Amino acid sequence: MKLREYEAKNVLKAAGIPVPVGFLIRSAGELTPRLGDLGDALVLKAQVDVGGRGKAGGILMADKADGVAVAKELFNRKIKGLPVKEVLAEQRLDIRHEYYLSITIDRSSKQPLVLFTEAGGVEIEITAREHPELIRKVVANPLMRDLPPFMLRELIGTAPKEIGPIINKLYRIFIEKDALLAEINPLVTTPNGVFAADAKIIVDDNALGRQGITVNRDLSEREREAEKYGFSYVELNGAIGVIGNGAGLTMATLDLIEYYGGKAANFLDVGGGAESERVMNAVRLVASVPTVKVVVVNLLGGITKCDEVAKGIIAAGISQKVIVRLAGTNEAEGRKLLSEKGYEMLDTMDLVVRKAVEVTA
Repeated sequence: MKLREYEAKNVLKAAGIPVPVGFLIRSAGELTPRLGDLGDALVLKAQVDVGGRGKAGGILMADKADGVAVAKELFNRKIKGLPVKEVLAEQRLDIRHEYYLSITIDRSSKQPLVLFTEAGGVEIEITAREHPELIRKVVANPLMRDLPPFMLRELIGTAPKEIGPIINKLYRIFIEKDALLAEINPLVTTPNGVFAADAKIIVDDNALGRQGITVNRDLSEREREAEKYGFSYVELNGAIGVIGNGAGLTMATLDLIEYYGGKAANFLDVGGGAESERVMNAVRLVASVPTVKVVVVNLLGGITKCDEVAKGIIAAGISQKVIVRLAGTNEAEGRKLLSEKGYEMLDTMDLVVRKAVEVTA
């Protein structure tokens, strides 16, 4: 789950990383009594759960004289379709140079990867694409509490030495907060020192409970529903709903849909031993996706019984066409139940997928 900027900066501040003077407001009126805390120049940042908010008009500069009016304007905006309900008001920094610092997971070594560049700032993606040699990297052992001095020297290069302790503090945050990403972009130098002008922390969804986070804000309503039922579920953007049992079989179904030129609307692994009610909930969940025109049910019966699957499909009673491939335990019984209700069943995954792609063409 991605923390909002003010939440991430609170974490940084608690760890001793300097951040600009600022506070959260939920209405423009809340800014008035505290304007004096921010000096003559301030920045107002919408706290919305989307990327690219700056280019979308979610970050506005203001002066003390017009701060409240600018805040009202920001609260009246929608950023990529999301209403602005919270704004981070901060003192505007006198920035002399921008750096980029982040820690993520190196998938090949399965260890933290620290990235730093003196060519930082909001256009880091362009730097990474056009000048990758400017980004310095080190892989750290997660058992280390601090990065050793030689690693810090390798990362920092000619940048101010004050950045070294900030890297170590961010590294500790990354480990202690079960993070998948801890990023400061930009990390800036000013006449008053080094500051984290922006911050992003993404906490591993599997560690939310340990971090005391009870609600995963990043989940859509359907993803929350899937979590309630214990489904492995991911929303995509196609027209073919997909239900399988087992991650491998479900992924193979998605791959075959792509191969035949179709687009899957989701990934849903209903799990093993699924009874009729569980299957019914899975079918209804997938059918509730507005883009879904047809639902593919591709299940192999082992501990999952095909007749239970058939009962669940029938009980779901959805309006979209359902194309089924069932094989395994109680297969004959399941086929009979579906046949009596007019559902289309095919013998192989290949046939089912090709038929579904035809329906959505």
